[in-house]
Amino acid sequence: MSYATQKLAEEKVFKDPVHRYIHVRDQVIWDVIGAKEFQRLRRIKQLGTTYLVFHGAEHSRFNHSLGVYEIVRRIVDDSFSGRPEWDDSERLIVLCAALLHDLGHGPFSHAFENVFGLDHEYFTQQIILGDTEVNEILKRVEDDFPQRVADVIGKTYPNKQVVSLISSQIDADRMDYLQRDAYFTGVSYGHFDMERILRVMRPREDQVVIKSSGMHAVEDYIMSRYQMYWQVYFHPVSRSAEVVLTKILHRAKALSEMGYDFDQQPTHFKGFFDSTYTLDEYLALDEGVLLTYFQLWMTEKDPILSDLSNRFVNRKLFQYIEFDLAKDYMKMKELELLFKKASIDPEYYLVFDSSSDLPYDFYRPGEEGERIPIHLLKPNGEIRELSRESEIVEAISGKRRTDHKLYFPEDILTKDGKKKALKKQILDLLT
Repeated sequence: MSYATQKLAEEKVFKDPVHRYIHVRDQVIWDVIGAKEFQRLRRIKQLGTTYLVFHGAEHSRFNHSLGVYEIVRRIVDDSFSGRPEWDDSERLIVLCAALLHDLGHGPFSHAFENVFGLDHEYFTQQIILGDTEVNEILKRVEDDFPQRVADVIGKTYPNKQVVSLISSQIDADRMDYLQRDAYFTGVSYGHFDMERILRVMRPREDQVVIKSSGMHAVEDYIMSRYQMYWQVYFHPVSRSAEVVLTKILHRAKALSEMGYDFDQQPTHFKGFFDSTYTLDEYLALDEGVLLTYFQLWMTEKDPILSDLSNRFVNRKLFQYIEFDLAKDYMKMKELELLFKKASIDPEYYLVFDSSSDLPYDFYRPGEEGERIPIHLLKPNGEIRELSRESEIVEAISGKRRTDHKLYFPEDILTKDGKKKALKKQILDLLT
């Protein structure tokens, strides 16, 4: 028996709050889960700073990755198996890609990426292809197997049907994180009838389609996603925490470039400050490491680094107001000038941030970032794009919603002390 087809002597299961059980029968999958690079995901939160708003949101990328694997396993083993449009030889490829799709996430994910100009999908592919335990396990299948898995995650794999199970507008990734994030945050928005969607998914040529009888379940899924983005993922307090976190890393990087003598040397960050980091240095970082540095930096000599670290660790976050930078550009310039006069560095304490989301889009040839739409399979075999059949989806198709906020330390501006009149002037402008 080859390693690719080797089964465990007894099925392993993970008890899961979303899917009840996650089933593992393949030796390859079991071995990948045990690899140190995959175990690292236990130390990376799925929702970054959101736990500072929704206290239950402590779940990890490890939880989510297992969930995505389980959804894909159910699709290929239960819904697709035996259908002529599905090539069962792709089964192990898509299961591994589902399990490993988030392998390259760093601590606090997108905030960390934005500061240092990183891309978690790039690191996912590098871990799969590099000198790692994951690579060694995947190569036991075939020498080119790691590259094929990496290609699925990079969306360059020739079988688009396989890619769409991991990355599309209705994929296993989204179906898991919506339900999982709703469960752990305690909100009701992210729930939809996944069982129904899985029952009506069908393989067709280079895509996955949904039987038209399941259209209402898909509508529910899209609206659930829309609500989760605005009520949870873009929550302004979570964004405030992300702003503070980002500014801590920016400040530490700036101090390092100035030759500042840290009381607690940022050894783990050196390679990221000067862009000389290695894959091993990237893998050595997790959220425990960052939080340890933040606690140590609370007593640093630099008042900005010390203050920002204290704010994040002890949840003393920035206040915020609605603010449209395009309309209020001159007001922003005036605020920056007043902040400097008040000896408050606007680089770190006056931060504009915006969020936007496109809940569903249809195909627009040639457009940057075009999305493959969701297609419905009619009883007569005709394929129809979802928004052409659903009035609910048509109403939100292609409509990007954007939200703008300006973040600032209200406590500093209201504290008694020097330059009281100047601070009041700033507050009047802000409020």
